[in-house]
Amino acid sequence: MKRVLLLLADGFEPLEAAGFTDVFGWAAIDGSEPVELVTAGLTSPLKATFGFSVIPQTLLSEVDLSSFDALAVPGGFEGAGFYDEALSEPFLDVLRQFEKTERPVASVCVASLSLGAAGLFKGRRATTYHQIGGKRKAQLEEQGAIFVDRPVVDEGQFISSTGPGTSVEVALLLLAKLTSPANAAHIRKLMRVPWPDPEWYSTPQVAA
Repeated sequence: MKRVLLLLADGFEPLEAAGFTDVFGWAAIDGSEPVELVTAGLTSPLKATFGFSVIPQTLLSEVDLSSFDALAVPGGFEGAGFYDEALSEPFLDVLRQFEKTERPVASVCVASLSLGAAGLFKGRRATTYHQIGGKRKAQLEEQGAIFVDRPVVDEGQFISSTGPGTSVEVALLLLAKLTSPANAAHIRKLMRVPWPDPEWYSTPQVAA
C-alpha cells in the first residue's frame, strides 16, 4: 500500500488539509488501490488558521520519511503564524528529502512558498495564491520559480495550486499519480466531486 505524509504547519488552513484527508480517506475505504494518509506536525497540538486545535497522528521527529511515497503540504495564513513553521529548516528539510528521492510533493495555496524556499521550484513552473497585491507571486518568482497563473500546476514531481478551493483537485491529482487515473476518477464519482469545466484549468486568478 502506498503512503502519503500530510505535513501540517501551525496556522494551516483546514480546508486545504481536508482535501487530502477526505480524498485519501475515501480511497482507503472504497478505492481500487487504497493509499494510507498519515498526518504529522513539528508540534502538537496545532492551531489551525481559524483558531481550533488539531492533534496530528504523529510528530515529525518520530516519522521515518523513507516509508512514505509522497508528501502533501497545505498552506495557511501569515496572521495565524503559518510561516513560522512552514519556512523553518526542519520543515524545509523534509521537502528537500522528498525532492532528492524523486517522490511526489503536492502543495496547496501558499504552501508552494515552502517548496520554493526549499529550492524545489528553481527553473520550474509553479503557482500560488496572489490575489492581494501580487505579494506571493513576487515571492515565488524571487525563489526562482516560473510563475504560471493557473488553478493547478502539474510539474511532474511537484504540484502547486492557487487557493483552498483547489485542494480536492490537488488531492485527486496526487491520488492519480500514486495509483491510477481510473482510481482517482472512481473516488471523484463516489465523493460527488464534479469535473471542472475545461476552461477552469486555464483561468487566471487576476484578469490580464
